[in-house]
Amino acid sequence: MTTIVVLFNLKAGVDESTYQAWAKETDIPAAGGLPSVDVFEVLKAEGLLMSEEKPPYKYIEILKINDMDQFAKDVSSQMMQKIANEFQQFADNPLFILTSKL
Repeated sequence: MTTIVVLFNLKAGVDESTYQAWAKETDIPAAGGLPSVDVFEVLKAEGLLMSEEKPPYKYIEILKINDMDQFAKDVSSQMMQKIANEFQQFADNPLFILTSKL
């Protein structure tokens, strides 16, 4: 199983409540419902443990993928391409990190 971790901040001028509503109503149900995705979570960073500093990223997405070949097919659909384009309007230079469990 591959886990994709996405780290991002919102672009300047993006309304946080607009993004959060879109994530809850559109992104999470669509991406979470893909056959290749076992888990899809969007997390909001609230702080750094034992620090007063701000986290470097405000949002974290966790996607647990059961089949990367199927995932490639799933995200190439017209619906997911539309959602990916919408995501790019919100997210400022997101990092998509592929991980594997030790």
